[in-house]
Amino acid sequence: MGIELLKKLPRETLEGMLVDFAKNWLAHDGLWFQAVEKETDMATAIRLDTDAWEWFTKIEAKRIMLRHGIEQNGGLDALKKALGFRLYAVLNEQTITEETDNSFVFKMVDCRVQSARKRKELPPFPCKSVGIVEYTEFAKTIDPRIKTECIACPPDNEERDFYCGWKFSI
Repeated sequence: MGIELLKKLPRETLEGMLVDFAKNWLAHDGLWFQAVEKETDMATAIRLDTDAWEWFTKIEAKRIMLRHGIEQNGGLDALKKALGFRLYAVLNEQTITEETDNSFVFKMVDCRVQSARKRKELPPFPCKSVGIVEYTEFAKTIDPRIKTECIACPPDNEERDFYCGWKFSI
């Protein structure tokens, strides 16, 4: 079964399954967070989530690099390519702008988690501290020379046309 069964499926089905896998992963991440928050408090849940993301983001980056032939120390081009293959890239709208020879800006224009909270009239999830670790470690795994700077991310309150933004430079 397993992989042999997948080989027999039409491309459309496989693409749908990829989206389902990403949604399931994101749902599990959210449910895990809510369970920890319920059992403890928001601060503890964010601290533990940060710890988990520090390790997960490195694993994800290494697997993306291996699968797609992205060389370590490949600079900003390697990072741009790798960001497009992250699991939530099939769920969220992302852009890369303000590209120069030594930097670019990555924005999460639509974030499934934050959009759902907005629809439910909940405040934005305060993901900045987790995001700083997540994006910094992902970029450093691709190329340790890359520096990561948060432009804005919840709970930052200023009005903007994206949920979170990150500047990567080398």
